[in-house]
Amino acid sequence: MHMADALLSPAVGGIMWATTACTIAYCARKVQQDLDDRKIPLMGVLGAFIFAAQMINFTIPATGSSGHLGGGMILAILLGPYAAFLTIASVLTVQALFFADGGLLALGCNIFNLGVFPCFIAYPLIYKPIAGRSPTPLRISIGATLAAIIGLQLGALGVVFETVASGISELPLNAFLSVMLPIHLAIGLVEGMVTTAVVTFVWKARPEILELTAAARPLGKLSIARVLTGLGIAAVITGGGLSWFASSSPDGLEWAMFKVSGSEELHAPEQGIHHALGTIQEKTSFLPDYGFKAGDSEASEAHGGESWPSVNSGTSASGLVGGGLTLALAVVLGLMFRRRSQSA
Repeated sequence: MHMADALLSPAVGGIMWATTACTIAYCARKVQQDLDDRKIPLMGVLGAFIFAAQMINFTIPATGSSGHLGGGMILAILLGPYAAFLTIASVLTVQALFFADGGLLALGCNIFNLGVFPCFIAYPLIYKPIAGRSPTPLRISIGATLAAIIGLQLGALGVVFETVASGISELPLNAFLSVMLPIHLAIGLVEGMVTTAVVTFVWKARPEILELTAAARPLGKLSIARVLTGLGIAAVITGGGLSWFASSSPDGLEWAMFKVSGSEELHAPEQGIHHALGTIQEKTSFLPDYGFKAGDSEASEAHGGESWPSVNSGTSASGLVGGGLTLALAVVLGLMFRRRSQSA
């Protein structure tokens, strides 16, 4: 559900950039209350895992579409809403800058849609009341699934309203809504199952993480080495190998656009802010579309084109490098806020 710049006007993109920047600043202040030495590496490893997991598009049967994990609900449950929002912002920033996944003008919208709705609406209003402060596997499953669905539906609504507010005539409100919500309902069901699996793994390894996070308390001296190791291994395997098995079908947003407009993507203006930001992105994205740039020696390798699985060294490199960059960015942010907290 990563929006491209062509879906937004400069005014809407700018407003959402400002809104997201204010939310990041607010989270940066709030996160100091419960951020400690244990949670900082957890932010980094979870960010790397979400980056890798988002590379795997799964097919939605009987639709011709695919979806991918959003990850905001996993982060909110395991980190709390404020650290979770900063982590998903790190993931999406790395994707946009270095992999050309989502536009730079649209970055504010993408962070808002994939971060605010799961972290600040679905998590406190859906998941927490159901799971409680002493969750069980059944409560986790019900809460995570419902919260993931609601969060993704709200994100899909956000995409539609931002596009309509931008005056994109090819995607009228009623027609766009009629395809965006059903397809993201199906995607949300899968996201709920993945969220349940990840959260249950952490709960079995260290249930105190969920309990302390729900109570907005620091992890203190709690040992989380097993959790970090498990998530780290999962991130490496997912980004380095499982990403080969991603569906080649268009994702939910592209599929919905095709159903309404007849095209999976729209063309951005060839001048102005769209062109300027597109030029910047071309220069910063050294692994565009999660592969080597055309002309690189690896890009010319014959991997069978449309074959599945697509065994591709460029994809593996993207998963590993992107996960590493996300981990580093999330950890740097955590360390910066921790130092400010300690000096306050």
